[in-house]
Amino acid sequence: MLLLRNGQEVCSYRVSLGRNPHGPKDRQGDHKTPKGVDVLDNKNTKSAFHLAMHISYRNAADRERAAKEGVSPGGEIMVHGMKNGLGWIGRLHRLIDWTDGCVALTNAEMDQFSLLVPEGTPIEIRP
Repeated sequence: MLLLRNGQEVCSYRVSLGRNPHGPKDRQGDHKTPKGVDVLDNKNTKSAFHLAMHISYRNAADRERAAKEGVSPGGEIMVHGMKNGLGWIGRLHRLIDWTDGCVALTNAEMDQFSLLVPEGTPIEIRP
């Protein structure tokens, strides 16, 4: 993941994505990380994961497509650190894609990320 300010790279992180990271996100439970442009719209202070920030995924087109298919588009997509109590795993988490569709960092990286990235910041997830 690259953090950019005025088109210039501020820092970068290696991340883990959803367990099934290839292809578009189709529905809740498919373990895919959604691609596209969204916003980091709020901090989830009740998350089971370190310093989770919610991604505004589920635009009108996503909801319409899912409704036609009779499924939920999902929506609890976050950028987060490790599950609370498992911070000791650190960068070993990057050995596999393991989230339910989120973007995961180490806790130390998430500490830095949360200082650099305020709520309302656009995020683009590319295939």
